[in-house]
Amino acid sequence: MSHANTVIEPGLEDGVPIVSDSHVNVSSDESRPASRSLKPVQTGAKPRRKKRFGLRFALVAVLTAFIGAALGQFLVFAHQVTGAKVPGSANADAIVVLTGGQARVNEAIRLLEEGRASRLLISGVHPGTTREQLAAVTASDMPLEKNSVDLDRVALNTAGNAAETANWVRKNGFSSLLVVTSAYHLPRAEVELSGALPKVDLIAYPVFSKDLNLNDWYREPATIRLLMREYVKYILARLRITVRGVS
Repeated sequence: MSHANTVIEPGLEDGVPIVSDSHVNVSSDESRPASRSLKPVQTGAKPRRKKRFGLRFALVAVLTAFIGAALGQFLVFAHQVTGAKVPGSANADAIVVLTGGQARVNEAIRLLEEGRASRLLISGVHPGTTREQLAAVTASDMPLEKNSVDLDRVALNTAGNAAETANWVRKNGFSSLLVVTSAYHLPRAEVELSGALPKVDLIAYPVFSKDLNLNDWYREPATIRLLMREYVKYILARLRITVRGVS
Protein backbone atom coordinates (compact mmCIF):
# COMPACT_ATOMS: atom_id res chain seq x y z
CA MET A 1 0.00 0.00 0.00
CA SER A 2 1.30 3.40 -0.89
CA HIS A 3 1.74 6.04 1.84
CA ALA A 4 2.57 8.84 -0.51
CA ASN A 5 -0.64 10.73 0.18
CA THR A 6 -0.40 10.54 3.96
CA VAL A 7 0.51 13.84 5.47
CA ILE A 8 1.94 13.96 8.95
CA GLU A 9 1.22 17.34 10.41
CA PRO A 10 3.62 18.80 12.86
CA GLY A 11 2.66 18.06 16.37
CA LEU A 12 0.86 14.88 15.47
CA GLU A 13 2.17 11.41 15.98
CA ASP A 14 0.24 8.73 14.21
CA GLY A 15 -2.67 11.15 14.03
CA VAL A 16 -2.70 11.78 17.74
CA PRO A 17 -1.90 15.31 18.96
CA ILE A 18 1.31 15.45 20.89
CA VAL A 19 1.08 17.59 24.00
CA SER A 20 4.29 18.58 25.62
CA ASP A 21 4.62 18.27 29.37
CA SER A 22 5.88 21.79 29.42
CA HIS A 23 2.51 23.03 28.24
CA VAL A 24 0.46 21.19 30.86
CA ASN A 25 -0.67 23.58 33.59
CA VAL A 26 -1.35 21.32 36.54
CA SER A 27 -2.34 23.35 39.56
CA SER A 28 -1.37 21.94 42.97
CA ASP A 29 -3.66 22.10 45.98
CA GLU A 30 -1.50 24.84 47.40
CA SER A 31 -1.74 27.02 44.28
CA ARG A 32 -5.42 26.35 43.55
CA PRO A 33 -7.57 29.17 44.86
CA ALA A 34 -10.06 28.14 47.50
CA SER A 35 -13.54 27.88 46.09
CA ARG A 36 -15.05 28.69 49.55
CA SER A 37 -13.81 29.82 52.90
CA LEU A 38 -13.12 27.14 55.51
CA LYS A 39 -14.86 27.38 58.90
CA PRO A 40 -12.48 27.88 61.82
CA VAL A 41 -12.04 24.89 64.09
CA GLN A 42 -13.52 25.57 67.52
CA THR A 43 -11.01 23.85 69.72
CA GLY A 44 -12.51 25.17 73.02
CA ALA A 45 -16.13 24.03 72.51
CA LYS A 46 -15.75 20.45 73.71
CA PRO A 47 -13.72 21.33 76.83
CA ARG A 48 -16.32 23.91 77.80
CA ARG A 49 -19.12 21.37 77.37
CA LYS A 50 -17.20 18.86 79.47
CA LYS A 51 -16.63 21.48 82.16
CA ARG A 52 -20.32 22.38 82.30
CA PHE A 53 -21.26 18.72 82.50
CA GLY A 54 -18.76 18.21 85.31
CA LEU A 55 -20.18 21.13 87.28
CA ARG A 56 -23.74 19.89 86.85
CA PHE A 57 -22.73 16.40 87.91
CA ALA A 58 -20.95 17.73 90.99
CA LEU A 59 -23.95 19.87 91.93
CA VAL A 60 -26.35 16.93 91.56
CA ALA A 61 -24.01 14.74 93.62
CA VAL A 62 -23.80 17.32 96.41
CA LEU A 63 -27.57 17.84 96.48
CA THR A 64 -28.18 14.10 96.50
CA ALA A 65 -25.74 13.61 99.37
CA PHE A 66 -27.32 16.49 101.31
CA ILE A 67 -30.86 15.16 100.84
CA GLY A 68 -29.75 11.66 101.76
CA ALA A 69 -28.03 12.88 104.93
CA ALA A 70 -31.04 15.01 105.91
CA LEU A 71 -33.40 12.09 105.35
CA GLY A 72 -31.17 9.81 107.41
CA GLN A 73 -31.05 12.31 110.27
CA PHE A 74 -34.82 12.73 110.13
CA LEU A 75 -35.29 8.97 110.44
CA VAL A 76 -32.98 8.95 113.46
CA PHE A 77 -35.03 11.79 114.97
CA ALA A 78 -38.31 9.96 114.30
CA HIS A 79 -36.91 6.80 115.91
CA GLN A 80 -35.81 8.83 118.93
CA VAL A 81 -39.32 10.26 119.31
CA THR A 82 -41.23 7.03 118.78
CA GLY A 83 -38.83 5.06 120.97
CA ALA A 84 -38.94 7.46 123.93
CA LYS A 85 -39.49 5.68 127.24
CA VAL A 86 -41.07 6.95 130.45
CA PRO A 87 -38.52 6.71 133.30
CA GLY A 88 -39.67 4.19 135.87
CA SER A 89 -38.99 5.68 139.26
CA ALA A 90 -36.75 8.66 138.63
CA ASN A 91 -36.89 11.45 141.18
CA ALA A 92 -35.51 14.98 140.94
CA ASP A 93 -35.26 18.20 142.90
CA ALA A 94 -38.00 19.77 140.79
CA ILE A 95 -40.30 19.31 137.81
CA VAL A 96 -40.86 21.60 134.85
CA VAL A 97 -43.72 21.10 132.42
CA LEU A 98 -43.79 22.98 129.12
CA THR A 99 -47.36 23.92 128.28
CA GLY A 100 -48.94 22.99 125.00
CA GLY A 101 -51.50 20.42 126.03
CA GLN A 102 -53.62 19.50 129.03
CA ALA A 103 -52.12 16.01 129.18
CA ARG A 104 -48.68 17.48 129.89
CA VAL A 105 -49.89 19.50 132.89
CA ASN A 106 -51.93 16.58 134.22
CA GLU A 107 -48.90 14.29 134.12
CA ALA A 108 -46.65 16.85 135.82
CA ILE A 109 -49.13 17.39 138.65
CA ARG A 110 -49.48 13.63 139.10
CA LEU A 111 -45.69 13.32 139.44
CA LEU A 112 -45.70 16.10 142.04
CA GLU A 113 -48.47 14.38 144.01
CA GLU A 114 -46.52 11.12 143.91
CA GLY A 115 -43.60 12.86 145.58
CA ARG A 116 -41.24 12.56 142.60
CA ALA A 117 -40.12 16.14 143.30
CA SER A 118 -40.87 18.85 145.82
CA ARG A 119 -41.68 21.69 143.44
CA LEU A 120 -43.25 22.21 140.02
CA LEU A 121 -42.91 24.96 137.43
CA ILE A 122 -45.63 25.26 134.79
CA SER A 123 -43.88 27.23 132.04
CA GLY A 124 -45.72 29.13 129.33
CA VAL A 125 -49.01 29.82 131.12
CA HIS A 126 -51.26 32.39 129.46
CA PRO A 127 -51.09 35.71 131.35
CA GLY A 128 -54.84 35.68 131.96
CA THR A 129 -55.01 32.14 133.34
CA THR A 130 -55.39 31.83 137.12
CA ARG A 131 -54.38 29.02 139.45
CA GLU A 132 -58.03 28.17 140.00
CA GLN A 133 -58.62 27.81 136.27
CA LEU A 134 -55.57 25.58 135.92
CA ALA A 135 -56.68 23.41 138.83
CA ALA A 136 -60.15 23.09 137.30
CA VAL A 137 -58.86 21.60 134.05
CA THR A 138 -56.41 19.19 135.66
CA ALA A 139 -57.02 15.86 137.33
CA SER A 140 -55.59 17.11 140.61
CA ASP A 141 -57.56 16.74 143.84
CA MET A 142 -55.46 19.42 145.48
CA PRO A 143 -55.24 23.13 144.65
CA LEU A 144 -52.12 24.45 142.96
CA GLU A 145 -50.51 25.82 146.10
CA LYS A 146 -47.98 28.60 145.76
CA ASN A 147 -45.51 26.79 147.97
CA SER A 148 -45.31 23.83 145.59
CA VAL A 149 -46.39 25.10 142.15
CA ASP A 150 -44.97 28.13 140.34
CA LEU A 151 -46.39 29.64 137.16
CA ASP A 152 -44.30 31.13 134.37
CA ARG A 153 -46.39 33.58 132.36
CA VAL A 154 -43.47 35.10 130.43
CA ALA A 155 -42.30 32.35 128.05
CA LEU A 156 -43.83 32.38 124.58
CA ASN A 157 -41.89 29.51 122.97
CA THR A 158 -39.50 26.69 123.79
CA ALA A 159 -36.46 28.97 123.96
CA GLY A 160 -38.41 31.19 126.36
CA ASN A 161 -39.38 28.12 128.42
CA ALA A 162 -35.69 27.26 128.77
CA ALA A 163 -34.70 30.80 129.77
CA GLU A 164 -37.43 31.14 132.40
CA THR A 165 -36.79 27.63 133.72
CA ALA A 166 -33.09 28.42 134.06
CA ASN A 167 -33.90 31.52 136.14
CA TRP A 168 -36.23 29.49 138.34
CA VAL A 169 -33.70 26.66 138.83
CA ARG A 170 -30.88 29.04 139.77
CA LYS A 171 -33.12 30.98 142.14
CA ASN A 172 -34.05 27.81 144.02
CA GLY A 173 -30.70 26.06 143.77
CA PHE A 174 -31.97 22.89 142.07
CA SER A 175 -29.46 20.45 140.59
CA SER A 176 -31.81 17.95 138.92
CA LEU A 177 -34.97 18.44 136.90
CA LEU A 178 -37.74 16.25 135.51
CA VAL A 179 -38.67 17.67 132.09
CA VAL A 180 -42.28 16.93 131.15
CA THR A 181 -43.52 17.59 127.62
CA SER A 182 -44.86 15.75 124.56
CA ALA A 183 -42.65 13.00 123.17
CA TYR A 184 -42.22 14.73 119.80
CA HIS A 185 -41.30 18.00 121.54
CA LEU A 186 -38.86 16.46 124.01
CA PRO A 187 -35.67 16.44 121.84
CA ARG A 188 -35.92 20.18 121.18
CA ALA A 189 -36.84 20.92 124.79
CA GLU A 190 -33.77 19.01 125.97
CA VAL A 191 -31.53 20.92 123.55
CA GLU A 192 -32.85 24.28 124.75
CA LEU A 193 -32.70 23.36 128.44
CA SER A 194 -29.23 21.82 128.14
CA GLY A 195 -27.99 25.04 126.59
CA ALA A 196 -29.52 27.13 129.37
CA LEU A 197 -28.66 24.72 132.22
CA PRO A 198 -25.47 22.87 131.24
CA LYS A 199 -24.70 21.77 134.82
CA VAL A 200 -28.19 20.55 135.77
CA ASP A 201 -29.16 16.89 135.47
CA LEU A 202 -32.15 16.72 133.10
CA ILE A 203 -34.47 13.69 133.21
CA ALA A 204 -36.70 13.47 130.14
CA TYR A 205 -40.31 12.50 130.80
CA PRO A 206 -42.28 12.07 127.55
CA VAL A 207 -46.04 12.43 127.38
CA PHE A 208 -47.85 10.53 124.62
CA SER A 209 -51.02 12.07 123.24
CA LYS A 210 -53.89 9.70 122.49
CA ASP A 211 -54.64 11.65 119.32
CA LEU A 212 -51.14 11.13 117.91
CA ASN A 213 -50.22 7.72 116.48
CA LEU A 214 -46.45 7.58 116.78
CA ASN A 215 -46.13 3.82 116.38
CA ASP A 216 -47.22 3.97 112.72
CA TRP A 217 -46.18 7.56 112.07
CA TYR A 218 -45.01 6.76 108.52
CA ARG A 219 -48.59 5.82 107.59
CA GLU A 220 -50.12 9.04 108.90
CA PRO A 221 -49.55 12.12 106.68
CA ALA A 222 -50.47 14.49 109.52
CA THR A 223 -47.97 12.82 111.87
CA ILE A 224 -45.26 12.91 109.20
CA ARG A 225 -45.80 16.65 108.73
CA LEU A 226 -45.72 17.22 112.49
CA LEU A 227 -42.46 15.30 112.89
CA MET A 228 -40.86 17.07 109.92
CA ARG A 229 -41.76 20.51 111.30
CA GLU A 230 -40.45 19.57 114.72
CA TYR A 231 -37.28 18.13 113.20
CA VAL A 232 -36.55 21.41 111.39
CA LYS A 233 -37.10 23.36 114.62
CA TYR A 234 -34.86 20.90 116.47
CA ILE A 235 -32.02 21.35 113.94
CA LEU A 236 -32.35 25.14 114.05
CA ALA A 237 -32.25 25.09 117.85
CA ARG A 238 -29.09 22.99 117.83
CA LEU A 239 -27.41 25.30 115.33
CA ARG A 240 -28.37 28.42 117.27
CA ILE A 241 -27.09 27.04 120.56
CA THR A 242 -23.89 25.76 118.94
CA VAL A 243 -23.18 29.16 117.38
CA ARG A 244 -23.96 30.89 120.66
CA GLY A 245 -21.55 28.57 122.47
CA VAL A 246 -18.77 29.26 119.98
CA SER A 247 -19.24 33.02 120.06
